[in-house]
Amino acid sequence: MGLKLGDSTRYISNETKQIQSSVGSKIEPEKKGVSKNINISVPTRENYIKSEIFAKSPPLPPNLIRIMEGADVLERMGSYLDALRSMDSSNVQDVVGAFEALPAGYGRHLEMKLLMRSWSAIDPESALKYAKEKLDEKSERRFGISEALAGWAKKDTDAALAWANANNHNNTPENNPHILGVIKGIAENDLETANRLLMELPSGNAKWQSSTFLAQEYVKKSVSEAIDWANRFPKEDRRLRETILGQVGAKLARKDIQATANWVEKMSAEPASQRVMDNLLTQWVAKSPQDASVWVADLEDSENQTYAMKQLTSRWSLVDPVSTAEWLNSFPPSESLDPVVGEFVNRICGRDPEGAAGWALSIVDPKSREKAIDQVMQTWSRVDPSASKAWLQQNQGEKPN
Repeated sequence: MGLKLGDSTRYISNETKQIQSSVGSKIEPEKKGVSKNINISVPTRENYIKSEIFAKSPPLPPNLIRIMEGADVLERMGSYLDALRSMDSSNVQDVVGAFEALPAGYGRHLEMKLLMRSWSAIDPESALKYAKEKLDEKSERRFGISEALAGWAKKDTDAALAWANANNHNNTPENNPHILGVIKGIAENDLETANRLLMELPSGNAKWQSSTFLAQEYVKKSVSEAIDWANRFPKEDRRLRETILGQVGAKLARKDIQATANWVEKMSAEPASQRVMDNLLTQWVAKSPQDASVWVADLEDSENQTYAMKQLTSRWSLVDPVSTAEWLNSFPPSESLDPVVGEFVNRICGRDPEGAAGWALSIVDPKSREKAIDQVMQTWSRVDPSASKAWLQQNQGEKPN
């Protein structure tokens, strides 16, 4: 911001010219490539806070205007970061003006978040007021308020939380949109403290959003800490637990498949463990379906194993139905295997209706077998009515061996 480049006279506002005229100032035209140092008095913090800071920003230094409006992203961001680093109560308006020189909307999202963080370290209430009154409601306001609250909560949790509750226009604590910002700030100092606040929240959007954020933060720390946090998540809120553990499982499976698999083995059969298993198998099948099939076959919990076999079959058959069929053939027909075979029939009937019909015949339970055959016939009759009819007449009343 201290650079003096370009023709600064063309950026002098009409208001500034009037002031200069009234006090008898004489500003000589500058020579090309040279600029004069002009001493401008800066408002004190007290005057700044009392002033109408949202009505109009003061003129910016010419070089900062040029850089912020320029097409070079690196130069623009570098200049903006320099302005933020030197931000204090005396130059807040200059930095805000630099931000406002950018095109409004999602394109300045990062600059907006940085502004809110820096401003909240100086005067959080003014930063929040600006966010509420000036940031675009559709693309910026919610994120701006969240960042300002995070910066405030990092320094003064009680004050930030009090503001968040006082400005909750939903009038429902469980849906307070500002709580996430407070928890984000606390988490930067102490994840466990943020987690305690999370657990005290009533069930609703605020808790869901905050849980999603903390899941990401615990996964960043380590696999073991993320698993420990997920295991402590209350079982009373089954729906939220299922969602959050599924998110943790998806992130952990991308980092360490075996550790995630070991975690699933120790979990009791519940919707949350099944969600973790879904995300684990999605990652595992993409990398090594054979290794995944060995793990599934060795699962001790029968309910978990049946569910895992069905999910593995669903995913594996889409990329390699032949290998999936060979794997399924290694298990003897049984009622516990029927849902798995039914899933395989469902996946391949569009590509290989005759093969799917043969697998449908291997289903032990009569009602399940009839349902699977009907499904195959509906698909097959649309592409080859005569062949499907002939197969049905030939195999009517067939039962598995």
